Amino acid sequence: MPTSTLPGIARTVSVLGLGTAALGRPGYLNLGHGLDVDGVRDPAGLERRLHEVLDTAVTAGVTYVDTARSYGRGEEFVARWLQRRPATGAITVGSKWGYRYVADWQVDVDVHEVKDHSLGHLDHQWAETRTWLGDRVDLYQIHSATLDSGVLTDDAVLDRLAELRHDGVAIGLTTSGPGQADTIRAALEVRRGGDRLFDTVQATWNLLEPSAGPALAEAADAGLGVIVKEAVANGRLTARVPALAARLTDGVRHSADAVAIAAVLAQPWASVVLSGAATADQLVSNLGALDAADVDIDRLTDLAETPDEYWHRRSTLRWT
Repeated sequence: MPTSTLPGIARTVSVLGLGTAALGRPGYLNLGHGLDVDGVRDPAGLERRLHEVLDTAVTAGVTYVDTARSYGRGEEFVARWLQRRPATGAITVGSKWGYRYVADWQVDVDVHEVKDHSLGHLDHQWAETRTWLGDRVDLYQIHSATLDSGVLTDDAVLDRLAELRHDGVAIGLTTSGPGQADTIRAALEVRRGGDRLFDTVQATWNLLEPSAGPALAEAADAGLGVIVKEAVANGRLTARVPALAARLTDGVRHSADAVAIAAVLAQPWASVVLSGAATADQLVSNLGALDAADVDIDRLTDLAETPDEYWHRRSTLRWT
């Protein structure tokens, strides 16, 4: 497995990481998620499934794991997996604060997460994160920072994050929505004590939504690590959308999801690309991206949608 570096983290990390959003809670915003979990909705069953996927990942050389306070019991599940495997010292763990999971372990509800970027919420969620993960938290990120949320101009929050950074935790932010580029560029200007506050940025970039690319290149040039999420566009760039899958796999021997992830790996600014696999088989298919470097990505640039169109379509996806 090729490796990369993330600022603020001493060890190297694998270029492919594993996100836990799909298995830390019973519902997820992804095409076919209900089929993926195959009726397994109880906490114990989802934890077993996540541990199976994590075992497959680490065997393949994956060393970066992404979770969040709003991923239901994701941090708890990851923590027990780390405790169960004695040789996990090489694993780097990133988590996030800013959303609160409110679905009460139900799938068919109107609201699954509530955003709160206040100082009080940061302190509360950091304490919860430390309860489960202790000193295994290498990177703590603002979950879905936007200009509208005001978190990038909240001095109290930024000062607190600077304190965590001083204590040895790398600090990052994640972005979503059509304004990702503006948020990333604003984050590059945030400083504390003369130093740039953020070590990493995690953003959506895929063949359907590449608009943040120039800003991510600027972030990388400025010394930030770049982590990419939603490389398969919540399942749209997989076999579950036959028309798009046919374009991705035309003339190649790789799966649609592997080609989609390979397109991200081909970006010179990408440090880590996350798989959101909900099954071990999905993860193995995603790992095929490592063998798809020969794919001609330029033939797929016309798949790009406008940011507004992409994010509108994403907002219509159902939690299943």
